[in-house]
Amino acid sequence: MVKIDEIKFDEKGLVPAIVVDATSKKVLTLAYMNRESLEISMKEGKTCFWSRSRGELWRKGETSGNFQHIVNIVADCDKDALVVEVNKDGPACHLGTDSCFNDFVCGDPSFSYEGLMELIKGRKTDKKEGSYTTYLFEKGIDKILKKVGEESTEVIIAAKADDKAETIYEIADLAYHVMVLMTEMGISLDEVTAELASRHVIDKKVKQEKMV
Repeated sequence: MVKIDEIKFDEKGLVPAIVVDATSKKVLTLAYMNRESLEISMKEGKTCFWSRSRGELWRKGETSGNFQHIVNIVADCDKDALVVEVNKDGPACHLGTDSCFNDFVCGDPSFSYEGLMELIKGRKTDKKEGSYTTYLFEKGIDKILKKVGEESTEVIIAAKADDKAETIYEIADLAYHVMVLMTEMGISLDEVTAELASRHVIDKKVKQEKMV
């Protein structure tokens, strides 16, 4: 176990802290901690940083409500950088996005459920003419639910026919329409992930009890 005295703060008394989602392992933001903010983070179990621009302590979520609950803090091999794994209450970025890292410098952006969710949300808030997703939002919950039902049926038909390729295609359609439904109802991917994670913990506990 690394002690705070072993952390190598730079000449300004700071150490970079890479904040990562504990469930998805997605990088959320890069911030800085001094000794005091690190001690506060460890004591309170929520991230506290040092704002270089304001020159003061900054408790994440203090004004926005988007707190980051610390799961663990890990130092690198040189003990001059930290990875902070958290469970977050809301967006990590001040722009309202899930992560501060969204702009590619090189390479092609890979697909992610988070990226698709952001795109779907954008079609709801900034309506785009000719967009099927915008059309669904304009028609409302009944239309969205009807499509979820139809796509569920298509998955069943394809699977019953033992057609793997068609089943994959229909599952993708269903997943998309479910994400549209989630957006309409204000349900986030994090909330669904947390629900699945809680079931995993319960299942693991049950298995351990059976072994006793």
